Amino acid sequence: MTKIDLKKTDAAFYSGEKGQWAQLQIAPTQYLVIAGASDPAGADYAEALAALYPLAYGVKFAQKAQGRDFVVPPLSAIWWSDQRDAFTIGNRAMWQWRAMIRMPAFVTLDNLEAAKLSKNPDLANQVSLITVDEGLCLQTLHIGPYADEAPILADLHDRVMPEMGLTFGSPHHEIYLSDPRRTAPEKLRKILRQPVKSL
Repeated sequence: MTKIDLKKTDAAFYSGEKGQWAQLQIAPTQYLVIAGASDPAGADYAEALAALYPLAYGVKFAQKAQGRDFVVPPLSAIWWSDQRDAFTIGNRAMWQWRAMIRMPAFVTLDNLEAAKLSKNPDLANQVSLITVDEGLCLQTLHIGPYADEAPILADLHDRVMPEMGLTFGSPHHEIYLSDPRRTAPEKLRKILRQPVKSL
């Protein structure tokens, strides 16, 4: 049985060069998603991940039993706020988010609903399967503590995007390539992605 690894078959989706913003076109992509509004260091975000991961693996093992195995991709999240500078000044109380795990195209809503049957319904029922269409994006690799990304995003917003004649498309997206439970803060790796559109 062939195991699909989206990090290998779609390498550009998960790659970037530190200090450089590359343009790329992201095709519509489906995810398991759970949404919230809180500081990501708090209990709400942790509970969201506790709902998301078991369902991702439940779908994976059900697909494997049917002869279509895949590697569960890294966690990612979309972030936004009604306060424009909430991320560049670190006002976490204003952050809204969708925690997400990418799913192969062959995964269906029926697969998700079947996986929910064996999980905590209070949490599992908050998870949905959606398609995210980001289109044109700017993307870079960030290495280091998560809190250190604020000046990188400020430079993107205030210099890089205006110089390229671009503005915000849809909310900021992060893909976590390292496990923060097992990786020193200075070695954490994640993709920073900003969907954009022409001014």
